[in-house]
Parts: sequence; C-alpha cells; structure tokens
Amino acid sequence: MKKKILLIVPAITLFLSQSVTVFAVTEAEVEAVGKETAAGNVFIWFLCAIAFLKISQKIDSFMSSLGINVGHTGGSMMAELMIAARGLTSVKSISGGSFFKGGSFRSGNSSSSASFMAGGLSGVVGKQFTQNAVSAMTGQASNPISRRAFESSLKKGGDFANSVTGAVAQGNINYTGSMTGPQAAQALSSYLGQTGISDAPSYSDVEIGGGRIMGTETSVSYPNGTSFGMYNADQYMAPEGNYETVTASDNTTWYKQYAADSVDRTPYMTSEGKIAYHENIVQKLPAMPKRKDRV
Repeated sequence: MKKKILLIVPAITLFLSQSVTVFAVTEAEVEAVGKETAAGNVFIWFLCAIAFLKISQKIDSFMSSLGINVGHTGGSMMAELMIAARGLTSVKSISGGSFFKGGSFRSGNSSSSASFMAGGLSGVVGKQFTQNAVSAMTGQASNPISRRAFESSLKKGGDFANSVTGAVAQGNINYTGSMTGPQAAQALSSYLGQTGISDAPSYSDVEIGGGRIMGTETSVSYPNGTSFGMYNADQYMAPEGNYETVTASDNTTWYKQYAADSVDRTPYMTSEGKIAYHENIVQKLPAMPKRKDRV
C-alpha cells in the first residue's frame, strides 16, 4: 500500500503541474466535443506523461554514451517526474507545436506524425542530435554541445563520430556542406577504423563531402605523401585505371585511387621559331569517375 501511495502522489503532482492548458477548457468546448472525448484526451495526455518516466532513462543512457554528463533518473520518482516534464517541453518544441491546445488533443497529418516518431522517441532524439552535429562540423551552425559530443566520440573512434562523418561524406555538398581541416583528417581515420592503430596512415588536406573524400596520405607505402581520392560506390561509377575498394565503419563501400605518375608538357618557342615542350613527371589523380545520377 505504501509503494502505491509513493507512486500515485508524484504522478498526480506531475499531472496537476502540467495541466494548465487542459484545465482551461470551457464548458462550451466540452459540450462541443463531448464529455467522453474531453476525458479521453486528458487520459491520453496522462499516459504520455507516464511513458516519459521510462523513456527518460533511455535518453539519459543515450546522452551518457555521447560523453555528456546527465542526471541519474533512477534515484527517485520525483526526479523522473521532473525529467519527464522537461522531456515533454523538448518534444513539443521539436514537433513545432503543443500536445494540447484549448484542452483538446491536436492531431496532425498521420504520415508526418508517423515519420517523426519513426524509431521511437530515442530515434527522434538521436537523428536530431546527429543532424545538429553535422551542421556544427561543417560550419553551418554553432552548436557547442553537439561539437563536444562529436569530439569526445572521435577520440575513441566511436560510432557517433563515425555516423556524423558518414552523413557528411555521403550528403549533398550544396546542403550538407563539407568537413575540412585537421579534424576532418582525424575523422577520416576514425571513419576507416584506423583509430589507435600504430602503423595506420596519417592524412592531411582532407575534404569530406558530396560522396567524395579527397586528401593526402602519408604511410609506409607512401612515406613522402601522395594525393588520393575516395568515391562512394552508391553514388559514383567505378573509376578508370587502378583502384581499390575500401569499406568504412558504417559498411559503405568506397572506390579509392592514388595519384599516379603523369607527364606534364609545357609548350615553349625554340630559337628556330618552332614549338617544343618541356616535359616533367608529376603525380596526378586520375579523372574523377562519373556520378550515377548523371549518367
């Protein structure tokens, strides 16, 4: 009996604290929709609030895996209630509206609601957080929390950092942008599963985005460094010439080519008035393969 009381009292507290708009329903509105409908709407809202008590614990676990300190939600029922209330506010802001307006349940388009909640609440939070990190790492937005989570995951070659790198690498560069600089080089090492490997290649001048990864690789095979190009197999045709196939941490397949010796010919006029050429051996990447959506 004591346990039931401890469970019911906090639940009622949450219900009362979050029900301002629900209790603002007028008698005319109740008569318009019917007493059964109005009561049903309140009951649905109450069930949603209770569901957040359990889901909030999973959200905390997800945030902890990203390296972000969070409060422990398993200590007391009141703590869970407070986090549930905060979760309700977050979901309302994400969905662009509120659960209730004038005391009635507001239902939107069924297909958009289904897509929004695809994968459950944790899936929604995860996708939104990943998108925020993508925007932060491509310089399209300033999001210190997402950047910190990315950097924390990147240090250990974590799945979150790799998912962000994969999203940038395979995204439309006109919308997603690109990742460049020293952090892009570190992200590439992680994306290829080379973090912590002693004899792994090092990268520089890396640019990731638009289905391509370009840069310079220094390794045992190329001690002086050489240019390389990687092209996503789902977006590009197989390149001409020599290439190798690389599988990234997200199981995507990439064609990889290195710069090869090529003759660079520079024309000049001889003393006899004839055209001749200075020829030099230079390293050049082969021509970029064709995109599948443009063939």
